[in-house]
Amino acid sequence: MQVEDARYLKKKVKVGSLDVHPTEKALVVNYELEATILGQLGDAMLGDRKECQKIIRLKSLDDNTDIAALAREVVDKCKLIHPSKLSEVQHLISYLLTRKENVKDSHISLDNSSPEGTTEQANLNELESYMEMLYEEMPEKVRGASLILQLARNPDYLEELCQNETVLGALARVLREDWKKSLDLSYNIVYTFFCFSVFSNFHTVISHFKIGSLCMDIIDGELQRTDQYRDQLTKRKKGADGMADPAKLQQDYERNLKKYQAVVAKQDQVLRVCTYLLLNIAEDVRVEEKMRRKNIVGLLVRMLERESTDLLLLVVSFLKKLSVYMENKDDMVSLMV
Repeated sequence: MQVEDARYLKKKVKVGSLDVHPTEKALVVNYELEATILGQLGDAMLGDRKECQKIIRLKSLDDNTDIAALAREVVDKCKLIHPSKLSEVQHLISYLLTRKENVKDSHISLDNSSPEGTTEQANLNELESYMEMLYEEMPEKVRGASLILQLARNPDYLEELCQNETVLGALARVLREDWKKSLDLSYNIVYTFFCFSVFSNFHTVISHFKIGSLCMDIIDGELQRTDQYRDQLTKRKKGADGMADPAKLQQDYERNLKKYQAVVAKQDQVLRVCTYLLLNIAEDVRVEEKMRRKNIVGLLVRMLERESTDLLLLVVSFLKKLSVYMENKDDMVSLMV
């Protein structure tokens, strides 16, 4: 196609479903954008089509909000929502108001606990020394990653951290090489990248270092490790039933059971932060499609067997988001969800 032959760009928008955001006080409008370049005679020369989402955040929504008035405002301001959808918008806003809020927008935090590894106060001026800790033995790696995480949890520091590719590259490399060796290390580093995933303008950091793909590998690996631990416990339990001194073996079994439960609790933290990061970057439908091809639905369904309420709520929210597309629904049906 010659550039001089192209005369017009024709855009066509097809509005799809309207839904609530899985974690934020926001509405999500799904739509399809079709762009066609027309020639001098109006003939189509080149076309492209993609699935898009518009997120309408309702940060001021609270118990004192006039829901009907807010719904009218949303419909008036968003050209993608037809006036006939007013009652549906009102219903969705009412649902958002009553839904248990799982995310605090004012700061970057997954829970009220501090990440394990150190009680030190991090200083941005010491960032290079924290990076050097990542090349030491495991206790120092955990400590260094924890201090960097402290900095990342402050949104004011994210821009400067984003520009330090050496530090981010070191974090990504250590996570890729050592995630199987320490749950604390995995948690601290993934949580650091999660802080970037909260803001769309930092999603390039996640994609550049391929953290999304790595998080899916970590989820798969930890779920396999849980299965192995469970099998070992089952064998110990059967062994205790058939031995001459069952009381002693029962004590050994209970001791190992407590260790298993402690590991599972840490695993749940790692699984949750990995899943949350993936949910955030799935805001881009192209990224979501890549996850689908890597069997994100299968991983989420396997996590439904966990007992952590926080993790289960997140997994269900993610599955709900994915269910917008028929391919994902088919995957869920095949897995008997």
